[in-house]
Amino acid sequence: MNNIDIVLLRQKLEEFVAAEPQTSGTKEFWESPIMASALVDDRFAILPEIAMDEHLLPTDLLATARSVVVFFIPFQKWLVKENREGDRPCQNWGRAYVQTNDLIERASRALSGLLEKEGYRSELTPATHNFDEEKLMARWSHKHLGHLVGLGRFGTHCMLITPKGCCGRFGSLVTEAKLGDHPLMSTDEACLLKAGKKCGKCVERCPVGALKADAFDRRKCWDRLNENYKTLDYFSDLPGTTDVCGKCAAMMPCSFANPVKI
Repeated sequence: MNNIDIVLLRQKLEEFVAAEPQTSGTKEFWESPIMASALVDDRFAILPEIAMDEHLLPTDLLATARSVVVFFIPFQKWLVKENREGDRPCQNWGRAYVQTNDLIERASRALSGLLEKEGYRSELTPATHNFDEEKLMARWSHKHLGHLVGLGRFGTHCMLITPKGCCGRFGSLVTEAKLGDHPLMSTDEACLLKAGKKCGKCVERCPVGALKADAFDRRKCWDRLNENYKTLDYFSDLPGTTDVCGKCAAMMPCSFANPVKI
């Protein structure tokens, strides 16, 4: 019998994120996180088809993996509203991106440590920049894993829309603990356009036309992210991995909730 469960992991993550502003001296960028899990089974075999063709399976990361855990740390509304203005990301959006990636790594290690104390090994990957720069796709996609465990559904903007929206960052890990299936989504779609409703606001907001209702130009989007870092003086003290925009997600119907459920 497990001495640890999804409730305990969720509580640990919530406490970790809540303490972050005081721990690291940063602004309060985050809302309370959410988490879903799923048993390692045949559902993950589809990853090379729906994501990168070289996408790893949970058992590639950890041969004895029995569960996949994916979590989402949402940004606070003030930050999303601030990033809505203009065609370039605001300074705090870049800072939040960098700080959240660091937070995800430390939080993941804290969760891993909690699991290992109970005798369960776990493995994790970085929050970002674990991708092929030619294909612009990750060999371990937190978003695709989030879709499979029921943490969210993909929108037209290729972001994952969770019960707390799409503005935030994802992390994941695999573990030997048998945590069970704990999905959070109650709708097949979370994107209004994909659900047959009127929307497409994210397509309208993309500053470089990388988004279409049925297509996404990864290269055009990636070039814009790099251009933002190189041209915005207020990003000069941030690392070169600060590849941000967020215009397709800021102040959309799906920014803070699942609009299909609403």
